[in-house]
Amino acid sequence: MWQLSLRRLNFRLIFLLFVLMVISLMVLSSTTTSSVDLEWEGIFTPFVKKQLQFFAIGWICFFSLSAMDYNKLRDWNWLLYGGMVIALIGLFFVPSIQSVHRWYRIGGLTLQPSEYAKLIVVIALSAFLDRKAGRTRTLSVMLQALGIILLPFLLILKQPDLGTALVLFPIALILFYFGGIKKRVIVFLGGVALVCVTFVSLLFLGVVDHESFRPIATQVIKDYQYERLNPNTYHQKAAQTAIALGGLKGCGWHQSEYTKRQWLPAAHTDSVFAAYAEEFGLLGVLFLLAVFFSLIYVSFQVTAVAKDRFGRLLSAGIAIYLGIHMLVNLGMMCGYLPITGVPLVLISYGGSSTVATMSALGVLQSIYSRRYMF
Repeated sequence: MWQLSLRRLNFRLIFLLFVLMVISLMVLSSTTTSSVDLEWEGIFTPFVKKQLQFFAIGWICFFSLSAMDYNKLRDWNWLLYGGMVIALIGLFFVPSIQSVHRWYRIGGLTLQPSEYAKLIVVIALSAFLDRKAGRTRTLSVMLQALGIILLPFLLILKQPDLGTALVLFPIALILFYFGGIKKRVIVFLGGVALVCVTFVSLLFLGVVDHESFRPIATQVIKDYQYERLNPNTYHQKAAQTAIALGGLKGCGWHQSEYTKRQWLPAAHTDSVFAAYAEEFGLLGVLFLLAVFFSLIYVSFQVTAVAKDRFGRLLSAGIAIYLGIHMLVNLGMMCGYLPITGVPLVLISYGGSSTVATMSALGVLQSIYSRRYMF
């Protein structure tokens, strides 16, 4: 099985992953030290070394899942889903970290179940829609499919983690489309999402005045919830400033002033794109976007060649999983969306995000390797 998997590796996928990992290590090296000294010790900061460990674990998960027949996930989906729900509920019975219930502390490490929940929801929903093939246009199937999404959505929202919860929505829409759910349901849900995103974008672009709209909005949501849609926070302005300082070519690796003075919050996690843009400029940003779009394109190519319905649903869900993270993170940093903690996959520092993403890509590789097997 290992030999079969290695012979049929998608080397374009492997190459793109290595490129993204190198970029991640370069940015983390620069954002987690205040020194411009490029000596060996200055490059390999503790965060870089830890991220290398996360990447190593991620590659183990990638090759293990690529060697495994992805159809086994269909048999295990309810076990995975049940474990995910228990893990998400369990967060409310352990001490909070940074005043939120998002992580388990295990020794010196933290584990964020919501990062794995996104992949598990893709697996569970793909398996359900595959099992209900031919009946997906019925009301009962549609409600059950919504329930699969709604339970983890509410649990993650309660943590609170709005960004991660909202990532589930576009994943559901795409899987509903590929799964054969009634088009008018998809159009309705998509329309609701479009209206919400458009309104938020108008707030952040200044077309709708944030303070003027407050009395209306607070009739529906609480004041602190509306404040999350404030486009004038320090973090928002700092991210846009860092991007603007990059100019065309950037200031150079390890040469940033704004980020190194720690004026950019969360430069190695949420704001890693802004930190990258300051050092590598518009040309570097275009290169990064080309790599990400290539990764998403390769993912959808797997959808096109998948041998069965489950494989097509699963690969499409993973492709959207990757794409929505990129779009939301860039939207946050560029001032079009509120900053909600959605990582830039394979670039932002973090073990849970890295391992979950590499696991998802391992499943994608498994689908690709078995495209001609019957």
